[in-house]
Amino acid sequence: MLDKLDWVHPRMEELGMLLSDPSVVQDQEKWRALMREHSQLEPLDQAVTRYARLSSGREEAQAMLDDPDMGQMAREELSALDAELEKTEREIKLLLLPRDPDDDKSVVMEIRSGAGGEEAALFGTMLMRMYTRYAERHGWRVEMMDANMTELGGVKEAVFVIAGEGAFSRLRYESGVHRVQRVPVTESNGKRQTSTATVAVLPEAQEVDVKIDPGDLRIDVYRASGHGGQYINKTDSAVRITHMPTGIVVTCQDEKSQLKNKEKAMRVLRARLYEKLQAQKDEDYAQSRRKQVGTGDRSERIRTYNFNEGRVTDHRIGRTVYTIDAFVDGDMDEIIDQLIYEDQQEQLKALGMRGA
Repeated sequence: MLDKLDWVHPRMEELGMLLSDPSVVQDQEKWRALMREHSQLEPLDQAVTRYARLSSGREEAQAMLDDPDMGQMAREELSALDAELEKTEREIKLLLLPRDPDDDKSVVMEIRSGAGGEEAALFGTMLMRMYTRYAERHGWRVEMMDANMTELGGVKEAVFVIAGEGAFSRLRYESGVHRVQRVPVTESNGKRQTSTATVAVLPEAQEVDVKIDPGDLRIDVYRASGHGGQYINKTDSAVRITHMPTGIVVTCQDEKSQLKNKEKAMRVLRARLYEKLQAQKDEDYAQSRRKQVGTGDRSERIRTYNFNEGRVTDHRIGRTVYTIDAFVDGDMDEIIDQLIYEDQQEQLKALGMRGA
């Protein structure tokens, strides 16, 4: 394995020299790109160094096997070194997997109520709070873009940004149909109901990712509507942007400033256009990827929240946890970690490498 990774150390040394070069430091865009490459390559460099050290130690232990005084100790050391070598080799394999350029991006999340009327909308509110709490646990920032709420505080549709490095790498698996089974607060006879809500997770695109021709946009302003808020229905602050070539429509009325609502709407529009472009570009790849954890298609039922039994079941990996209260309070990492693991195994298989 190491003979195929002899480029790692020289590249790290080269990056170190470039990052300290005054001419590179002055070019902030280039410097940031090199810093990203350095931070991404550093774990692999450390793993390769550790693998080489363990291999050297194994050769030394192997040479002592026939020594009558040191043989037993050498055999014990070999056993420990073989386990560490296997572990490090698995780590290197995972680090060599193709990296999704969107993994470090923030996300635009969209939640829409599905089947179940008011209960579905209340479930949407629960999901929005769950992701907000998850973001807080990871030190990410949540920014509301737009929300259409019911009289009881349910979410008909909500769009918000979770901003933080690596947010997309962990939340990308949340796209799909979520199902809840519980006795609704609106139900007087105690009958359990099944309701659904859909979640879409889009990587937030920057202007360099998507070029939008202003001539392709129709921008309408109107008075905001909704429950509460002293500015509601008093000023033309709400903004609706239509991207005419694709028919994508984005609205935002969360801010009292028309300009701020326009800026937020453009962020959502860029994310939706970026998703559309990526889907077209990667259509063949997407069909073969993540068979185990699902396609990420928002029409696919991915998870059930059963409050009567106190469980959350992810149908893509057949994993159930019986800590539903903690899970909907944002303690989601147990299932998300497993989703990431299963995805990595599928990628390793696709590359013809043994699973980690």
